[in-house]
Amino acid sequence: MSTVILESVLTCPICGQKREEVMPTDACQYFYECTNCKILLKPKAGDCCVFCSYGSVACPPIQEQRSCCH
Repeated sequence: MSTVILESVLTCPICGQKREEVMPTDACQYFYECTNCKILLKPKAGDCCVFCSYGSVACPPIQEQRSCCH
């Protein structure tokens, strides 16, 4: 079994701000406020969380190939 990566770099699609964040392991993170432009990011259609939509690494459940928090 591979190691789950808990850090992901979120990139704001509006201003391009990048910020490394630690992903929760017990819940999906549906919202994230950009620290630069303050826009509230939400998952894209078909994605379970902001990390799957805007992160450099998918969330832990997706990495483990199990169902997410739907």
